[in-house]
Amino acid sequence: MSKIETGANTIDGFKVLDCVHSGAMARIYRVEYDQQLSHGKPDPGFPMVMKIPRMRHEDGAENLISFEIEQQILPSLSGPYVPKFVAAGDLDQLPYLVMEYVVGSTLEELMEGGLQDDPGNIATMGAAMAKAVHSLHQQNVCHLDLKPANVLFRKVGDQTRLDQAVVFDFGLSCHAHYPDLMAEEMRKAVGSPAWISPEQIVGVRGDPRSDVFSIGVMLYQLCTGRLPFGAPSTQGGLRQRLWMDPIPPRRRNPQTPEWMQEIILKCLEPVADRRYPSAAHLAFDLSNPDQIPITERGQQTHTTPFWTHFKRWLHAAGMHYQPSPLPQQQIQAAPIVMVAIPAHGADDATLYSLREGVQRSLGIRPGARLAVVTVVGSSLIGNTHAGKTEANFHRQHLSQLRQWAAPLSLGPNQISFHVLESNDIARALLTYATGNHVSLIVMGAATRGLQMQKLVATIPIKVAMYAPCSVMLVKQQLPFEHLADYEPPKPNLDDTDMDVFKYW
Repeated sequence: MSKIETGANTIDGFKVLDCVHSGAMARIYRVEYDQQLSHGKPDPGFPMVMKIPRMRHEDGAENLISFEIEQQILPSLSGPYVPKFVAAGDLDQLPYLVMEYVVGSTLEELMEGGLQDDPGNIATMGAAMAKAVHSLHQQNVCHLDLKPANVLFRKVGDQTRLDQAVVFDFGLSCHAHYPDLMAEEMRKAVGSPAWISPEQIVGVRGDPRSDVFSIGVMLYQLCTGRLPFGAPSTQGGLRQRLWMDPIPPRRRNPQTPEWMQEIILKCLEPVADRRYPSAAHLAFDLSNPDQIPITERGQQTHTTPFWTHFKRWLHAAGMHYQPSPLPQQQIQAAPIVMVAIPAHGADDATLYSLREGVQRSLGIRPGARLAVVTVVGSSLIGNTHAGKTEANFHRQHLSQLRQWAAPLSLGPNQISFHVLESNDIARALLTYATGNHVSLIVMGAATRGLQMQKLVATIPIKVAMYAPCSVMLVKQQLPFEHLADYEPPKPNLDDTDMDVFKYW
């Protein structure tokens, strides 16, 4: 399609305004409803753009194929991490896509304006990208073309929000429930060479860990100003990432924290099984850098030895990746499980029962990560009893959480500990679960103040009512041999309401 004249064209009731982007595969125009020709369609409540593919004689077939893929996938997506779909044109008559015009800055523009050299900002941006990508994976879509030009950070007022990422351009994406047109039509690796994952190079599409790899490339760029594998233009150059490690970020930029290098190099593992099992796990680490165990990977500044690369090359020569299961199934196999431990008043029976509930949950989810959480009242922290500082108060509670978890015998990469401050325990737990894409909440069922529960919702009930995921309420129990010696606490009706709100 030749370039249309802006301001003078109306397409299917949309008045075409100025061109906001002209790329190799499509042009994007701002549009609005033409009041005379739109047949009374209501204002969607947000600005709109129209994407029109280039279809000149010299353009390849992949332009139309990728446009057809995006036209197929975008209407199926929802949530704040993608542009809202409005309308689409007939591919045989006039192909176009109308969608929300998200105001903001792309990661590419932010890089051109100067690197975000603050590790905190980089972590915030990375976590936002990972959460956006995880939302796609939950909808059985793998993006497969993540790069700085395809990630945008929303502008709110005059400020670009680094914690609000939007991904777009789904022309190379794969939806598990739709035919993979790109795989059917193109017999070579498709993707942007600098960001493409190793498995895509050998023809495997649909693995959500491919998107984790691409986020790792962008984090590497933000920390070093360089691409980890350059921008290869040949198949041989692309295949090198099947066995080669990049130069450690700390060697190129000594200011890169060890925890950041640990995250980046885990994302860039050549074999997908050694990366983060889901984008939610990546977002979790980026949001909780103090919980990341530093290994040799995070500390190294030397390059990988030649013989290590040579052995990997021999292995990669005959490498055949297996097709991945549905993205949703794959991320469900590696959930984030959260257990809420009462900060005060929990007896041995409660703590034992919570531990048993967690063990049962992790037993059927071997790839799960456990977040051990407690909520301490802000007013209580502010009151430094016996000369305790706020830091000491936190350390005390973290120590108690670690003691509780010790019998679980989980590795450092499988468990983390968090002390939250809030006077509204239920809200704090719900906010944490939502922000960290928790798949299951394990917490104790309220056993005190049973009479009052008929009138007032307890914390577990509140959490169960509004949780973004499944909730397991665990009742108190002790090992069989201790039952004879155990006397359950007797409810004190005089302080029932205090028990309900303080101790669940």
